[in-house]
Amino acid sequence: MKAGLGTHSDMSGGTNGSAKDFPRIAKIASALGEVTERLAREVTSPTDEPPPWSEFEWRIARSAAAMQGVSSLLAAGLRWKGPANWRRFLEKQRSHTLGRHLRIMSLLDRIDSKACRDGIALVALKGVALHRRDVYAAGERPMADIDLLVHETNLESMTGLLSECDYDLTFTTWRHRLFESRHRAAWTSDGLGEHIDNPVKIEVHTSIRERLPLSETEITKFLFPANASAGLNNYPSEVALMMHLLLHATGNMRAHALRLIQLHDIARLAARFGPGDWEDLLSARPNDSGLWWALPPLTMTSHYYPSAIPPMVLDRLRSERSWFLNWLSRNQKLTDVSWSNIKVYAFPGIQWSRTPQEAIRFMFSRLWPSRDARIEIQRFAANEPRASNIPWYGISQRERIVRWLFSRPPRVQTLLSVRAALAQRDDELS
Repeated sequence: MKAGLGTHSDMSGGTNGSAKDFPRIAKIASALGEVTERLAREVTSPTDEPPPWSEFEWRIARSAAAMQGVSSLLAAGLRWKGPANWRRFLEKQRSHTLGRHLRIMSLLDRIDSKACRDGIALVALKGVALHRRDVYAAGERPMADIDLLVHETNLESMTGLLSECDYDLTFTTWRHRLFESRHRAAWTSDGLGEHIDNPVKIEVHTSIRERLPLSETEITKFLFPANASAGLNNYPSEVALMMHLLLHATGNMRAHALRLIQLHDIARLAARFGPGDWEDLLSARPNDSGLWWALPPLTMTSHYYPSAIPPMVLDRLRSERSWFLNWLSRNQKLTDVSWSNIKVYAFPGIQWSRTPQEAIRFMFSRLWPSRDARIEIQRFAANEPRASNIPWYGISQRERIVRWLFSRPPRVQTLLSVRAALAQRDDELS
């Protein structure tokens, strides 16, 4: 247990608390790092004794478990109990995760039926696909939304189909089109983890790609079955699913938004792989450049799940990477590249640049963001009522640049989760 953590006054720093009551950012960052790494070890290699944490650290643990998406896994897998409120938090999260799973499956059944009727072929992505392949049981893994892949030619028909399900297009990004229920209620959760009544969003993709950090890597051709039928389809193979999990994890690592549940996904799917599957994966050539980007998530997975990834896979991929990214992959921890890292960086993921010219263009994109990027930020602030308590979205881009370069301001999403954990009342867990 770290010195100086755990006074009762730490509990007064909730959403409505004054700035002087809220714990110092350095104190929160230290606790998040310790707690995140311990919980990661408990997911992968459970121990018999609970950590000797203070009340403050146990509350930070709620935030870390929620941000890392592993509350349900901890509820089922921990060998020790910990404080009563900690156990109640985990059990309540598992209950909400199961409830959301059932809601999502019911909605998917409706979409599948209408897609079969209309002759639209869809691929259910990531979490849904993992459940459909029985990699997870219902209630084990949270699903924030539904991700679907559809051919560009069917996009208009898909929009009409979702309208029949009371879903309307509300936002478009370079990555996907976002559909939200026209009858959606306000978020009922305090922002900490899963809640059965929170809206289920649908993201419709016509391509699967990530910017690393600006150059796009696209893997769409590997993910859509050659003989797809109308309705919901699986990935062509578990190798294709693994490729998508790795690219998604890579994009999140670049943005310091990785979650432990993503490494758990990779480890569980890897347990089904044989030598032929790994060879098929390694021989894939997205963008005619191989899977150089897959090394960081595979290396991190092997760090927390030592027997999950064959050493020859890592050795093969290291030959495709620069020495700096090889070194970085071996020395990063989950906390460094996940939501548990509370720091905002001026140029997150610049080390992924493959040329000096791309690095310079990436810096310019951060200093002078595009119109679409500004709209996306404004939309988050407008749809996140708790963000009104955080001044980051109310300052100019010039002020943000100065803070990026000369200080380490806390990232909004992490700070909101921590505030929710510190403000959570005991009666909310009953």
